Amino acid sequence: MNAPPRGEEFRDDVRRTLAPDAVARLARRSAWRATLAIVHDLAVIAAAVSVALAFWPNPWVIAAAVIVIGTRQQALFVIAHDAAHYLLFDSRRANDLAGRLCATLAGLSMCTYRVVHRLHHNNLYGALDPDTALHGGYPRGKAYLARKLLKDLAGLTAWKTYAYFFGAPALNSETNVALRPLADTSARLRAEAARDRRWVIGLHLAALGVAAASGFVVEYLVLWILPLVTVVQAILRLRAICEHGAVSDTRSPLTAARTNQCPAWLAWLLFPHDVNYHIEHHLYASVPMHALPALHRALSAQGLLEGAAVMPFGVTLQKIFADREPQTDMR
Repeated sequence: MNAPPRGEEFRDDVRRTLAPDAVARLARRSAWRATLAIVHDLAVIAAAVSVALAFWPNPWVIAAAVIVIGTRQQALFVIAHDAAHYLLFDSRRANDLAGRLCATLAGLSMCTYRVVHRLHHNNLYGALDPDTALHGGYPRGKAYLARKLLKDLAGLTAWKTYAYFFGAPALNSETNVALRPLADTSARLRAEAARDRRWVIGLHLAALGVAAASGFVVEYLVLWILPLVTVVQAILRLRAICEHGAVSDTRSPLTAARTNQCPAWLAWLLFPHDVNYHIEHHLYASVPMHALPALHRALSAQGLLEGAAVMPFGVTLQKIFADREPQTDMR
């Protein structure tokens, strides 16, 4: 697969490098792994919806289904994230089709996110990083983050999330720099992003119309829209802060990002598809999600993760919920 042209690329951090042949092996796309990930998430969603409908309107069953569906909606976004990096399939057409499908189901525009996410990778914690508004400045105290997560679960912050994923102008909270994410890319990607946003909006309006016409509008709103605007919002915030919040030094991905070690059940809920290997992802954005554990082992074996923020999830929680902000070295 050819590298994306200038203005569309995600740059690897090459200050600590593996051998080129090792990187090439790890960067191979796997069609069957990508397909299996998509099928798994859709199958879990289908099972949760089926159980909820079978026991409708049992509130306990519905509440459990909303939580499960929300975790898999977030997992579909993680897959769309890999597609935004061109990492699902060797075929660019197949990669983008799958990524757009997964993102559209979650109400997101993958092509727009690709443009926005480039700024995060290529300017990590810099003036042009649009994600700093979400994870910058931590820790801010236990009550502050708890209130934010409660607001997410109440559905009060979903509009901000969707504004971000649709490329709305934003302000970098650390540098007070006004950002226009859709301006920093190629004309081709801007055009693709605009078309994709129209498709996402149109398809969700159509889905709402079909649900209303078939007499399932309440079920659709409760089992699909509700988890999107509540559960997904809280998971996205918590995961982003766990990945980049309360860091000690923003000058390198080794310390400006964090790899969270956690049991499999917790990874399934919060860090699906090995997204918890976040330092590795920032060091080598060309490596697909399924190969991130192998990348972690390869980097560790060569001592390239010495001094990196690799820690148990419990330690991360202590850091992001701490009462005082540490001294942080900024660029």
